[in-house]
Amino acid sequence: MSVDSGQLHEVRSFDPYGAHRDDPYSFLADIGETEPVFYAPLLGAWCVTRREDMVAVLRDDRSFSARDHNPRPAVALPEDVSRMFRTWRGADAVAVGSLDPPEHARVREVLNAGFTPARVRAFEPTIRAIATDLVERAAVLTEFDFISAFAVPYALEVICRRLGVPDEYVDRCRTWSEQRIELMMSQRNADPDRLREYARGLMDFGAFARSLVQERLAAPQDDLISELLHDGKEGRTLTADEVSVQVPTLIFAGHMTCAEALGTILYQQLRSPGGWAEVVNGTIATRDLVEEGLRFDSPLAGMYRTAVRDVVVGDVHLAAGSRLLLLYGAAGRDSRSHACPAAFSPDSRSATHLAFGHGIHFCLGAGFARAELEIAIQAIATRMPGLTLAPGLAPHHRPVFPLRALTELRVRQ
Repeated sequence: MSVDSGQLHEVRSFDPYGAHRDDPYSFLADIGETEPVFYAPLLGAWCVTRREDMVAVLRDDRSFSARDHNPRPAVALPEDVSRMFRTWRGADAVAVGSLDPPEHARVREVLNAGFTPARVRAFEPTIRAIATDLVERAAVLTEFDFISAFAVPYALEVICRRLGVPDEYVDRCRTWSEQRIELMMSQRNADPDRLREYARGLMDFGAFARSLVQERLAAPQDDLISELLHDGKEGRTLTADEVSVQVPTLIFAGHMTCAEALGTILYQQLRSPGGWAEVVNGTIATRDLVEEGLRFDSPLAGMYRTAVRDVVVGDVHLAAGSRLLLLYGAAGRDSRSHACPAAFSPDSRSATHLAFGHGIHFCLGAGFARAELEIAIQAIATRMPGLTLAPGLAPHHRPVFPLRALTELRVRQ
């Protein structure tokens, strides 16, 4: 018998910012056995934990909208901050991840052309050069924080170089991305002046993107922004305004998730019985390690959708307007899809995952991200064969759910 969302008998205290911050999966695995779709008041959303239910939602573009797919602040922002947060990309600007059909298909088609296998292969020498440079810098250190010394600067420089962001703006792009996180994922009241600083930073981010696009419109270079403006497949391109909207998202998603995945992959393998030696000697293939890392602890734990009409998800009736959180990370731990879901065991039999989503919003940079992760791991294994975890406390995650970001990862060589 299905459950009516209007007749809740119990709400669930899922708290990925507090009690379940470091390990949301134990809670989700327990509740998923009996209540695979449950309401989490802290998130204001119905959480979906089973892979098959998520895939069904992601395939049904008529019943579910991606328009409001990002997390919302849990606290009321000052009116001026809220206004800037809504309009920093432009008055009516919508990034591709928030577009619904039919508009989504037109924009997505042009963006896809920038991440074809051929484009990725052509850019791989640049990725390798960036990885090698950062590994060499870290190699002189006996002990260091892998997140700040390699993962974040590597992922940020790779996506900025692909886009064509000038070197002097790379660090600023990281600051702007962090400011977006602080506003989008605010869970407690903060100093209004600090919030205004963050919001003004986002206004600067939007202005920078528009200025850079105008420069490439007038004088194309060998970068993704120029391709989107001038080199679309069969003459299909995006307008300057449309490209300007996508640039901050490509920077934000392109470096945040890659850096987070690298941290998770390295941490889990270093703490496994075989350690880093299994990667160095080839016992574990780089591709298998990447896929298992994405399954075991997805860098994006979930994504929101909104029901546009009355629907049934799992066995729960949801009214139009209901907000859902599709927990991609939980799909990777679904016992109905994985024999040993809680074990980190990279091999060629690793089951599939939803780390890149599914359906029309499947991550357009998935191939690029996989190449980026593999190249980084290969560079680290070559130059740092004796890598181990530094002694001390286990690392913790930042309270930035649904991102899964380690605060730091101390390693020793």
